[in-house]
Amino acid sequence: MRFLKPNLFLVISLLMFQNLFGQDALPRNWHLLDKSQDGLNGTSTEKAYKELLAGKKAKTIVVAILDSGVEPDHDDLKDVMWTNPKEIPGNGIDDDKNGYIDDIHGWNFIGGKNGNVANDTYEATRLYAQLRYKYEQADRSKLTGKQKKEYDQFIKLKTDTESRQKSAQTNLDYIQHTEKLILGLLDTLANALGDQALNLENINNIDEKDSKSLSMSIAMTKQILAENSNFKNVAELKSFLVTDFEEGKIHYTNELKYAFNPDYNPRTIIGDNYDNVNERIYGNNDVEGPDASHGTHVAGLVAAKRSNGIGIDGVADHVRIMSVRCVPDGDERDKDVANAIRYAVDNGASIINMSFGKGHSPNKETVDEAVKYAKDHDVLLVHASGNSAENNDKVPNYPNKYFAKKKFLGCNKASNWLEVGALSFEDAPKSIAGFSNYGKKSVDLFSPGVQIYSTIPNNKYKNEQGTSMASPIAAGVAALIRSYFPELTAKQVRKILLESAVKETSKVTVPGVKTDAKLSDISVSGGMINSYEAVKLASKTKGKKKLKNSERFDPEGGIQNPSQPRT
Repeated sequence: MRFLKPNLFLVISLLMFQNLFGQDALPRNWHLLDKSQDGLNGTSTEKAYKELLAGKKAKTIVVAILDSGVEPDHDDLKDVMWTNPKEIPGNGIDDDKNGYIDDIHGWNFIGGKNGNVANDTYEATRLYAQLRYKYEQADRSKLTGKQKKEYDQFIKLKTDTESRQKSAQTNLDYIQHTEKLILGLLDTLANALGDQALNLENINNIDEKDSKSLSMSIAMTKQILAENSNFKNVAELKSFLVTDFEEGKIHYTNELKYAFNPDYNPRTIIGDNYDNVNERIYGNNDVEGPDASHGTHVAGLVAAKRSNGIGIDGVADHVRIMSVRCVPDGDERDKDVANAIRYAVDNGASIINMSFGKGHSPNKETVDEAVKYAKDHDVLLVHASGNSAENNDKVPNYPNKYFAKKKFLGCNKASNWLEVGALSFEDAPKSIAGFSNYGKKSVDLFSPGVQIYSTIPNNKYKNEQGTSMASPIAAGVAALIRSYFPELTAKQVRKILLESAVKETSKVTVPGVKTDAKLSDISVSGGMINSYEAVKLASKTKGKKKLKNSERFDPEGGIQNPSQPRT
């Protein structure tokens, strides 16, 4: 599941205008700014470039975006997309013999010869569907001990799925009701304003005439305009709000139609042998897919072309973006995630960003093996902690760094894994995003994830929020370190990011529970990611990776021969 802000909270109350708030005052690149210089909880990335990296050489590296897809021809991304040097576009031949035909900018593991998967079920729905045929008519008293355990799991999954179905319907109804109410209030205001411009002066001159609806519309609009005065008239404001209402309605409609539907299975589109978790070669080369909004936003945060005079600047300036599509609108499947990781590793990625997660992982060992494969090839995995305001130490979020198959001796977690929570632009105690997951053992650090402006399809840009945004910003900082200090290993880079994280001395409000705690009580590092401090520490750290001269400042990044898996 893609980790974006919960749409419901954007649109179901007058406080929904959080998407509008602060757009006048908050810089669009606040996540790149510096706390001491700019007063915001940014990553100090611009400061690092100006004061520490000016004139320095760097090696171009590949960052893989495992997501819903990336728009490769976006004006801010087309110059930074990874291009497979051994593949000839459009000839229908696997030129580099890596098993994937015409994989020019990456690969799509949720597509097939006849199209792409757009929507899928949640993992809990799939598990419920598998057990339904065995236990829907079962009498528990007649089952064996093992069967009773499975039956109890079935009942829990069934109850949870049906409960969430009802919640989705309630949320959809609420959005539709709220949309009707708010748009009606704005119509009342439009009638009162006539041809006048939408501004506070004109609104203050309206005679309310003891009209409750007019008074409500005036109060609501004043609240909006106090934070964002960019709307010329009521029609423009309505158009803006309708877009967000529509997003919410689509989200919950799709949940009801697909995500919670145990009879829905889009896997025939792909045409793989789904039960064979070791199957590697399937999918297609459409790295954009039917809806690349989420992945394109994520990609821009890592590496949108810097200093090109348009749009935004990504965190890292020596990166090629590889798009590996494995996340539908619904829960990603373990087999696809594992294969996406392996594909990225084999084709030269140094960092893999994963802005998705779910509550069940039936084939976790398959994913774990791919994570170990990435570790063995010195690839750093960066993952979003989730948007449920939950403690990941207590409520698992998959994939994660902990291996399902425990060893009596040896490490039982991945040393190349960075788990990222979301940071707000506000000071303590409000510095942690209210939706962010956390965990003293499981979440490594926090990164900007509120009001984050980045690329979306059709050469557009948008504010989004979520740990989905926090993760690629952290991945961008990691990419900056790996490109300017290529001798550092993935494990060293992770250690540097944790040790250089800026510590928060004041207590912060813990998401979900609303009590205050030290940042060190809800994360491993007790800090916020910081490019400036990371660069300073990296410059003092002796790298453990031996590079050939040709690898030190390779102009394109990636591996020299992608036809052969890394060894």
